[in-house]
Amino acid sequence: MSPAAAASALQIPFLDLADPTFSVRGEAVRLAREQSWYAQTPYGLAVLRHDEMGRLLTHPSLRQGSHNWPALSGVPSSLFGQWWMTTILVTEGDDHARLRRAAMPAFSGSAIQRLAPEFRELADELIDAFIDAGNCEFMRDFANPYAGRVLTLLLGLPSSDAPQLLRITSDIAPALGVTFKQEIDKIERATEQLFRFCDAAIADRKRNPRDDFMSQLVATTVQEDGLSDEELRNLMPILVLGGVDTTRNQLGLGMSMFLQYPEQWTLLAQHPELASRATEEVMRVRPTITWVTREAVEDFVFEGVPIAAGTTIHLLSESAGTDPRVFADTFDIAAERERHYGFGGGIHHCLGHQVARSDMTIAFRGLSQRIKAPRPNGVSEWLADSGNTGPITLPIRFERR
Repeated sequence: MSPAAAASALQIPFLDLADPTFSVRGEAVRLAREQSWYAQTPYGLAVLRHDEMGRLLTHPSLRQGSHNWPALSGVPSSLFGQWWMTTILVTEGDDHARLRRAAMPAFSGSAIQRLAPEFRELADELIDAFIDAGNCEFMRDFANPYAGRVLTLLLGLPSSDAPQLLRITSDIAPALGVTFKQEIDKIERATEQLFRFCDAAIADRKRNPRDDFMSQLVATTVQEDGLSDEELRNLMPILVLGGVDTTRNQLGLGMSMFLQYPEQWTLLAQHPELASRATEEVMRVRPTITWVTREAVEDFVFEGVPIAAGTTIHLLSESAGTDPRVFADTFDIAAERERHYGFGGGIHHCLGHQVARSDMTIAFRGLSQRIKAPRPNGVSEWLADSGNTGPITLPIRFERR
């Protein structure tokens, strides 16, 4: 019996998350959420409600499930897939804790505070380049270069590396979505390029250590309980990929929300102190990571539903973040909200969440003080609206303040 037929027989909703045309924000998800706290999918189960997602994120019978994504996508033996299954995102236990400790200095509050003035200067520099025109392609002219250069600042890389890293990470990005298999050739080429870039950067820091985060990481390879050379080689690409991809996508998704709710942009311009809350509201209603994955490590029962060991569970962060049992179905940057799950949760809570929150807050605040409510200025191009999503292009027009 097919998954769809099995779900129908049990009156459990079925959602075809593997279909690139399927949207996690579509009516099918909304209807399924009213019918049940979970649905069947081609991958396993999908959790749709806020309460159940919060409890399952840290459930002791579940582990991080993204390690299985290449296999679920049909390309487990790919270069990307083999690397992905060794990254900090999918390790557990003591190894995971040690890797997080090594990476933490780049994402600490003190590091962010030190770099915040440079983030603000960068935002103003990018805005200066297009503000007189009254229009821009937001991803090309702001979100992409901002994300790329924020990463180079964090890692201590030259800003001239940003365009190359943007191109490479853009080509790898479909590996985190439902078109992974269809775009495997491009993804494999870009993965090789990212490894070469990181290998060269690591070799340079070994020869010429500096006062930067990359040199700190390299130094741990000769410390007790530090990183092995192989762990360092696996860690650097995920820091680059995650650092660039999440920021640019979330900035684009945030701008798309303000295009829909221009009165909220006006509110932000009048009350720039709401910029951090605006960032949280964007993450709640339009997260780039549309689901967080877990895998059952043993048989267990949750809310009366038997879940077998090995079952993949996608926790739909957007569906949970807009659950009407918890949230009003609006986009309101002034509202006080319950916790959203745009950064996941538990021991695998996004390592770079403080950086993402800071640089997005600075960007939204800076933009709102320079331009009036933006409007669409043509057709946008988008990644699939499942897996990791965001705009590829987002043309806007505006008046300057």
